Amino acid sequence: MTAPVVPPRVSARRRRPGVIALSLALIAAGGAGVAVLLLQVGNRTDVVTVVRDVQVGQVLTEDDLGKASIALDPAVKAVRADDVKSVVGKRAAVALKPGSLLAPSQVTKDNLVKAGEQLVPIGLEPKQIPATALVPGQKVELVHVPAQGTTETGKTSDAAPQTIDGRVVKASGAAPGTGIVVVDVATSATDGPTAAAWEATGTLRLVLAAPDGN
Repeated sequence: MTAPVVPPRVSARRRRPGVIALSLALIAAGGAGVAVLLLQVGNRTDVVTVVRDVQVGQVLTEDDLGKASIALDPAVKAVRADDVKSVVGKRAAVALKPGSLLAPSQVTKDNLVKAGEQLVPIGLEPKQIPATALVPGQKVELVHVPAQGTTETGKTSDAAPQTIDGRVVKASGAAPGTGIVVVDVATSATDGPTAAAWEATGTLRLVLAAPDGN
């Protein structure tokens, strides 16, 4: 008679206390992370958004603006939805694009062309465009550059070129094919016609002024 086969004993593997403690810590940390995430998702702020293109200097209307509810980082400055009335009727200080948040610094109550000023459009060819981006409010100098080595009367001149102080109001994108950029520059009312005449004869150049305006 064959003796019954005794199955082998399977001993329970002992779990080390350190591994158990680490597992519990990871579970606890994961739970805390989920709790923080849920808290952030629930802590949302209603902010003002831009819903259509707004050009520099254009007066904002309620139709230009919308509302979004987002988890807002404290470092991000955005107009709260409750304050939308405070920006309606102000002017865009920069070009505003649909889908972007509206920041307080992007609007102004001041006219970009002030009393006693005129707006002179200046066309710049690609080689004349500064590498530094032209932005609204940037101070520039309009320089009269006659034919090289001569004045417009045909005589040589060592005199310093004439200049006019100006301020950038708006700069367009480069035109397809030509690359020409049109810059609207505000000048004093007395200098506006002169700058326009220089532009018409192709003897005007735009130079960035020093940061302090001097």
